[in-house]
Amino acid sequence: MRLLSHLILPLVLLAAWEALHLAVGATAMASPWATALRLAGLLHDADTWRHIGATASAFAWSLLLACVGGIGLGLLLGCNRTAGNVAEPILMNLYAMPKVTLYPLVLLCFGLGVASKVAFGVMHGLIPILLFTLNALRQLPPVYLRSARSLRLGYWQTAWHVLLPAIAGEVLAGIRLGFALTLLGVLIGEMFASQRGLGYLAVSAMGVGDIATILALAVLLSCFAITGNALLLRLGRRLQPHP
Repeated sequence: MRLLSHLILPLVLLAAWEALHLAVGATAMASPWATALRLAGLLHDADTWRHIGATASAFAWSLLLACVGGIGLGLLLGCNRTAGNVAEPILMNLYAMPKVTLYPLVLLCFGLGVASKVAFGVMHGLIPILLFTLNALRQLPPVYLRSARSLRLGYWQTAWHVLLPAIAGEVLAGIRLGFALTLLGVLIGEMFASQRGLGYLAVSAMGVGDIATILALAVLLSCFAITGNALLLRLGRRLQPHP
């Protein structure tokens, strides 16, 4: 019964996809079967794996920098209430800003290549992780900091041994959001100014009207994003305190 409940949504989505394909025709929407065949063909092409490797490398660096920067800055601002109160509205406004408008500036600073993709990915993922960390520290009972002071722990000892374990679940929730947004940022960067990566492949397919390839890449990226999110969600549940 549990397996059936997990299969209901994918089956409904596949049925809706097939119905849309039949309604608009193959020139506007490839069928699920044609998309699966195209995806299999892409995965058997060595050139596709080079593009996958380029995207994976840029994404890994972006997510690492977003996590380190977001958690580190969140700890610094969260431990200083005044700094946190001043920084939060500024960060919220920066987060609401369309990042695409800043891409010319990113290209000017980092040039064409991996560095600009990594920077654009970090721009998307860092602020959500920072805000989740900051707000988690704000809601933390003061007894944690009092205990750290009574033990005469330094700042980094307090952060590593007291604060991070206490807010690990909330931080991981921020990383889950940052995971998806960082991937989006890297892909957008590849679409605008790159000759390698899955974003570049998608733009190339759009240019020639290759609907099957576009959908195949969308399915591949969706599977990766869903799998990563599910793993982070499971890890987050394990880190939550049990009554």
